[in-house]
Formats: sequence, structure tokens, C-alpha cells
Amino acid sequence: MALELRQQLKLTQQLIMTPQLQMSIKLLQLSRLELAEVIRQELEENPALEEVQNFADEEAQTDQSEAVSDDIPAIKEVKIEEKINDDIDWNNYLDEYNSTGKTTFETEKKTTPNFDSFIARKESLNDHLLWQLLMTFPTAEEEKLGSLIIGNLNKDGYLDISVEELIATSGSTPDKVNQVLSLIKTFDPTGVGASDLKECLLIQAEHFKLDNTIVIDIIKNHIKHLENKNYKVIAKELEVNIREVVSAVNIIKEFEPKPGRTFSIEEPQYINPDIFVYKFEDDFLILMNDDDVPKLHVNALYKQFISRDGKVSNNVREYLQDKMRSASWLIKSIYQRQKTIYRVMESIMKFQREFFEKGLAYLKPMVLRDVAEDIDMHESTISRVTTNKYAYTPQGIFELKYFFNSSINRINGDAMASASVQEKIRQIILNEDVKKPYSDDKIVKLLKESNVKIARRTVAKYRGMMELLSSSKRKQF
Repeated sequence: MALELRQQLKLTQQLIMTPQLQMSIKLLQLSRLELAEVIRQELEENPALEEVQNFADEEAQTDQSEAVSDDIPAIKEVKIEEKINDDIDWNNYLDEYNSTGKTTFETEKKTTPNFDSFIARKESLNDHLLWQLLMTFPTAEEEKLGSLIIGNLNKDGYLDISVEELIATSGSTPDKVNQVLSLIKTFDPTGVGASDLKECLLIQAEHFKLDNTIVIDIIKNHIKHLENKNYKVIAKELEVNIREVVSAVNIIKEFEPKPGRTFSIEEPQYINPDIFVYKFEDDFLILMNDDDVPKLHVNALYKQFISRDGKVSNNVREYLQDKMRSASWLIKSIYQRQKTIYRVMESIMKFQREFFEKGLAYLKPMVLRDVAEDIDMHESTISRVTTNKYAYTPQGIFELKYFFNSSINRINGDAMASASVQEKIRQIILNEDVKKPYSDDKIVKLLKESNVKIARRTVAKYRGMMELLSSSKRKQF
């Protein structure tokens, strides 16, 4: 059989994602903070994109918009899953903000204070320990060795390396290393410098003068029984009354297992919701949170610049047209993102109205397909919309994915959302007798009385997800 080369034409069809569609999908799955960062970056890199500063500028720009010509070819609007119809006149919208804005000059030189000089900074654990070390007036060797030890403490105040490694790294004698390490263990916070939890608790017990008590014996020899609340075993091995064991355990509970926690420099991250849902009379009002999202427009100066025939080189014209096209794509994509999130929240409201009115116990089972079919979108789009998006509701702040739950069968009646079952389990445990906590089997029976059919292993799974201890560890004496 002979081999030969041939040329032939073949006509095929394939789906290609346009740059505008890629940008729209990218923005859709970003959180509010990520979106704001993308916009700020685009504002820095794209000279044709500007932020509207105030409403007065918007009115002035509207009066001047008719005098500006636009040589940029029309851009087809993004349609996610080809299902979202947009009634916005984008040509008029982009031309509306066409002024270069107002420019003001201040002749008077003003001096502003240096904020770094008086902004408070939280003291770290290392700074606190180094200050105490210097207050002991150490020698040069002790200061170097102490800095090495303090530098190897983790955020909880525990020593991450062994004494042997300290000796090898510092080149000091074992006696000198142990001397400086023992000194650091006397510093505030009490328990810092320990190698494990047992040593940390022993340091605190000795600090509070609890030597020759069963507190020391429990920490040294019965830490596992203490963890599992096997107080009867501890009492039997120590040959003491169980009341004495309980009293000692109550003292140990007051110790700090993580001494460095009070000096944590990590700032809490507060959730800024994307959507606000308010109860207004007998209905609910959905509002988008646009506080951190700048209002954008295309710079009209560049429009005027490229409209001058013969005065702009082709390279400059192509560059400016590309930047203006990118700016218009971004503006449209942001609007499309907000509109899609609003529609998804509106659909969730339709399915979960009882939840918004009455609380967690009335959350219904729902999957992505329900919302996708309701607003005529693809499930992948709904998944992107509900990722890292939060809604403020009368029942609290929830991620949009929270409203999508698997179903738990009831003995009689409709299925129940798994989140509602978890809330029932939480309420059962919160209202139990702490001296006789309910076992998982008992919780199953109580749920069955509430018309909820669930297995014991499922109860254990949900209890673990909610970080609730087992009945043996919840028991209190």
C-alpha cells in the first residue's frame, strides 16, 4: 500500500470562548474582595478605564456625551450560557461617562501627620519574650541563645525543635542551653517554651504552687484518662475520692493550653456580604452590596484622540482601541455578574422563603439543578455564582452554597434538609442533662419521635461536622 500526502478542505463547527466571555466567567466566580482587586489592577494598567468619583461628575459627563464620536466597533454583549438577555443600551452607557473629569490644583502646601508614628501595633509573642529576656541583663552568649530559642517558638508558644538541635545550632554547652531555656519557661505567659501539652500544664501547675497535689499526678501520669474524662479510673489508680479528682480537673481546666494565643497578631477576617436581604412589610427586599466595587466609565479623552483622522498612527490607534474595548468588556462583565447573582438570590428566595421567615429549622432540601432550571441557566454557572458569595439575611449571614442541601427522609411527610437536621441535633445536645448526656443512639430515637429517620453513623457524622463531642466527653460531674 502506497503512502501519499494530500490537501483537502474540511468544514467543522466548534465552540470557542471569546475573550469577553472568558472575562465574564472569570469575574463571576470571584469574591467581592477579589473583584475589587481585579478592578484596581485594571484601573492601573488600562489608561482608557476610569473610576467615577461622584455623582456631580456623572451629570457633567452626561451633558458632554453627545459631542464625542466613537470609532470603536460595537461589541456583542456577553451571554452566559446564552440565556441572559440584557436590555441595557451599552453604547449610550459607555458614552455617558465621557468626560475627563474635573482637575483642581491646590496652591497652598499642607502638611499631614505621619500616621505611622501613632498607629498602635499589637505586640507579638517574640517581642514580649525578648523584652523580658533583656530585662534579666543577659550576657552576649545568653542573649544570642535566648533569641535562638524564642525564634523557634510557634504561635502557640511551644518549642518546635529539640534541646539537642539547640545545642548543635548554637554551639553552646548543654548546661548553658538548659539554663537559658529554664529561664524562658519562667516568662510571661506562663507555660511558654514547653515542648508539649503535658510540660505546659506542669509549668502552670508549679507556677500556682500546686506541688504535691493530685493535680501534678493527673497531668504527669493520667493525661490520656483526663482527655477521655475517665475520672473513675483516675480516682481508682490514685486511691482518692472521685470528688477530689473532679476538683483537680476543674483547676486544670483553668490552665491555658496555648500560652501564645493571647499574643496572636492575626487579625480577624470579617465577612462583607455580597447581598442584603431585608424584611419589608410582608415581603423581602434584595439589595446588592456595591460599596467596594468602583463605578467605571471609558475615558472620553482617548475617544476624541483616536477620532482625529490622519493625526494618529495606526499602532497608537490599535492600542487605544484595544484598551477601550477591554474597558467596555470589563464594565459589561461586572454588570452581568451583578445581574446573575441577583437572579440566583431571587430564585433561592423563592424556594427557601420559609427559612427567611421562620429560621434554620425550615430550610428545605435543594440542589443546583432546581435554581438552574428556574432561571434557565446551566448548573456550572450556578455553582460559580454561589462560590465565595455571602448573603445577609434576617437569620444571619450565610454563604449562598449553604442553601443547597441534601435531603433526609422523614417517616411521614416531605423530605428535610440536612442542615435542618443538624440544627435539630444541636438543639437536642444543648438542652440535654450535662450529667447524663444523650448517646448517638438516643439522639436517633429522639429524632425518630420528631418524624426524622436517620442512622446512628449519620448522627455521629453531623456531630463531628458541628464540632460537638461524644457523650462520654460531654459528660460533666
